[in-house]
This record gives sequence, structure tokens and C-alpha cells, in this order.
Amino acid sequence: MFTPEQQLEIKRLINDAVAVRNPLSKVYDRLPGGSNGDEGEIRLSFSGNQFYISAYINKQWRTQEFDMASIDMKPWYLQVAEGLVPGYSLVHKFGAGTLTTTMAPITVSGIYSTPTTAQALEFVSADANDTAAGTGAQQITIEGLNSSWNRISQTLETNGTTAVALTTNLTRLDRWYVSRSGTYATATSGSHVGALTIRASGAGAIWSTVPIAVFPAGQSQVGVYSIPAGYTGRLLTKNIFVDSTKSADVYFFKRDYTSDVTTPFTGAMRLVEREVGIVGGYSLQTAAPKASFIGPCDIGFMGKISVGTAECSVEFELILKKT
Repeated sequence: MFTPEQQLEIKRLINDAVAVRNPLSKVYDRLPGGSNGDEGEIRLSFSGNQFYISAYINKQWRTQEFDMASIDMKPWYLQVAEGLVPGYSLVHKFGAGTLTTTMAPITVSGIYSTPTTAQALEFVSADANDTAAGTGAQQITIEGLNSSWNRISQTLETNGTTAVALTTNLTRLDRWYVSRSGTYATATSGSHVGALTIRASGAGAIWSTVPIAVFPAGQSQVGVYSIPAGYTGRLLTKNIFVDSTKSADVYFFKRDYTSDVTTPFTGAMRLVEREVGIVGGYSLQTAAPKASFIGPCDIGFMGKISVGTAECSVEFELILKKT
């Protein structure tokens, strides 16, 4: 037997599917009883392990019987997360850093590089044990946007304190992590030995760091995400946490048309939301996806503190649709 919750979920799934073909259609809890309906009207009923969908088409009712096993009862967002909904994907992003009285991106390094052309980058560790045959990080994986503003992932083996060039130049770098280690990590021993850095080639400007204090995290913490070309993103949730004894101002920005690199720029940087005087924590979970970010587009958090310094972390979740 279908529970009331299952019946509601089936109606929602059918409504979502029907709306693509006929946005005016609705699902009703009754079968046609001999009376006429509206063209395209859909009706639904349940009996035992079966449910029945009827549609009024060309002045007559057409009914189809379905078994319980014929419909996937997983929540829609879970189906997206499992890659079962073509064209949609979920992105979970988090970042952290030390806020000062100067506005800066919420990342461990306080930096998020946004060049107008793809840049040659390199990786290096502060410790010789982070090498392909060492006891620390043996391999890292880097995610970002290439010269065409498309999302790519690249993996390279480490070489300790000797810099290793990334295989593909990047316009954006918003996530990287240790993907192979020479140590079976524990609560007292992490997967890398030294502080890790990605920087411009030739020991140039730092793009991102993974420190070893307080613990070797093995993962970047970048509170920014760059939506690739050909995708549209919408915000689902966001969470902000600040030292409980400090008050922070946190800004959620976007910059549209990041691929427009010739002045005058159509991709102006714009404030989307601002949280003033956050103490402790702040959480937002929308009833429906919020805003619309058309790729390529930078979105993310910047923040500052009124006095001194404060640790701050952000988490946010997006749903992406391939356009």
C-alpha cells in the first residue's frame, strides 16, 4: 500500500514531468467518472500496489496502470546527487580563513585569483616527504576552469620542494586536494607533511594554499565557485560561522560574464546578499532555488571584521543545470 507521503511524492514527480509538456496540467486524486475533463487534464488514483494515471485527450479519457516498482521514490535532489537526472548536478562548496579589517575572499590564503586569461601554474610542498614515493602527499587533484571557461580536473604527482607544473593552464582554481598519500592517515597523522601551495609558474604569486596547522587537512578551503560556460547555477543553502566573540560582515558576490575580458566590461561585480554583524552563525535554506547565475560566472564570499581578526567559515550548495 502507498503511504500518504509516497502518494504526495508520486504526484509531485508526475507534475514535474507533465509541466514540461503542458505547464497548465495538474494531478487530481480521482479517476474520470464519466464526466468530461479539460483537454490535457491528468487524474491520479491509488489501489493496493498500483496507481492509475488518466489523461483527457481528444475528448476521451486514456488510463494507464502502473506498479509501485515502476517509479523511483527517491527525493528529486537525491536523484540529482546520484547522477540520475540528465542535465542537473549539485555542488557543495566550503571555505574558511582569517578575517581582518580589510575585505578579502573567505579562503585560507585570503586570495581568489581571477585573471582574464588562462595562467600557467605549479605545485610545490614545503617538505621533501610530499613526493611521489614519499610518506606524505604523493598526488594532488586540481579542479577549475580552463582557457575556454570549461570545468576540468587534472591530477599530478608531487615532487617535494621541487615545483611541478600543472598540465593545463587555468583561469580559475576553486578546489584541490591530496588524492594519494604515503601515510595511512589517522587523527594524529595527516595525508601530507608540509604546507602545500599552488602558485604562478616560476615561484610566482600564490593562488591557493593547504596549511598543516592546526592539522594537515589535505583539502583546499575556498569559499568561491566559478560556474563554467554552458551551465546555470542557483543557490540552495548557505551557512556562515564566525568566532563567537567577534562580529563579522560577510558579503555574497557574483560577477557575471567572466569571459568578457575587454573593456567596457559587461560582467560587473555585484553584491547578491549581505549579512551584517554575524556573531556565532547564520544559516539560510531556501524553499526554492535562489537567484540565477549564468556561466561563466564567479560567485562567492568576502568578509571583514571591525576590530582585530576572527576565524570565519562558509558553506553553500548550488544546483547546476546544463544549458
